[in-house]
Parts: sequence; structure tokens; C-alpha cells
Amino acid sequence: MLHCLVNDSRVGSLLSIFLLILGCATASEITFELPDNAKQCFYEDITQGTKCTLEFQVITGGHYDVDCRLEDPDGIVLYKEMKKQYDSFTFTASRNGTYKFCFSNEFSTFTHKTVYFDFQVGEDPPLFPSENRATALTQMESACVSIHEALKSVIDYQTHFRLREAQGRSRAEDLNTRVAYWSIGEAIILLVVSIGQVFLLKSFFSDKRTTTTRVGS
Repeated sequence: MLHCLVNDSRVGSLLSIFLLILGCATASEITFELPDNAKQCFYEDITQGTKCTLEFQVITGGHYDVDCRLEDPDGIVLYKEMKKQYDSFTFTASRNGTYKFCFSNEFSTFTHKTVYFDFQVGEDPPLFPSENRATALTQMESACVSIHEALKSVIDYQTHFRLREAQGRSRAEDLNTRVAYWSIGEAIILLVVSIGQVFLLKSFFSDKRTTTTRVGS
């Protein structure tokens, strides 16, 4: 916890905003490689009554799908989906303990995946700790709160756009590879057909010399 004493109230408000923004707990955002026939699990300690949100998306690999499973500390399945490209799930922790969520690519035999997930635990603290005070917020404080909310929305949009850009780039590279292989195959076929036509035409116009043998008496 950072503390700072500033004489100017306006400067102090702005400084406290930046300190709060830097001190806010961030959600767990991870992008990882999931090999074929593999399973990757993550664990998070959560207190009872905390609202959590799990959001994931497959960026590259195969049909862009993965299995996802979420369990509470007692092993009860809270969420389970098979071969999903992306999804979001919100729940409230019913008890204290370690929650486990796993991503599985065991159904794939040769394709590895790149998976992104964002696991948010709890809600962001208020921008001003005394926001529930009796007096209303000043105009500058209200503007700062609005800007803070807008910046969070911008960060979320940027994250989703980066994921879409990465997924689109992967699809484009895969399509480019397929087109290149197809072009090479067409070139080989054309070469074989051309050589075959040359030999076929040559056989039509070649002089067939017949040899006659006279048998004398």
C-alpha cells in the first residue's frame, strides 16, 4: 500500500488515481501452447462469495477447438465443454479453496493448439476508496471515474482485436501454405502431361521403317 501526502487537493486526487491504477490487482491472462494428446491445468485460490469469470479462445491449431473443464475444491464440475473455439463462464465461489480449470487437446493426434485465457477473480476496487461517502464526487473525480471505465473497455477491446488478428494471421498463413503446395502439385502435373504429349506426338510422326527379307530359292 502506497501513501503520499500532497498539499494541492487536485494534484493529490490525480496522483491517487495513478497509484490506485498501478496497485489494482490484474486478472490472470495467459497464452500458452497445448501440444497434441496433452492436457494443461491451472489452479487458483478463491474465497467464498467471490465472483469469477473464465474466458478462453483458441488462437491457432487444427479446427481451433479445445476441451475445457472447471472444478471446485471438492471436485464438483462447474463447467465442462467439448471442442469449443471460445467461450466465457461466470460463477460465484461457493466455498473457500483451490479451484482447478483444465484445457485438453487429447482428442487431437497431431495438431497442437495455442490457447488464450483470461481468469478474473473478484471485481476491481473502486477508484476512490471513499466513494461511498456522504458527499458527492467532485466534477474532476467523476470525470476520472468515467475515464477509468472507458480505459478498461479500451483494454478489453484491444485484447479481443489482438486475438482476432492473431487468429486471422494463422488462418492466412495456413491458407498460403496450402495454396503453395497446390501450385507446386499443379506445376508437376503440367510438366508430366507436357512431356507425355511430346512423346505421344513424336510417336505419331516418326518414320516406321519396315524391313523386308527376300528368301532366295
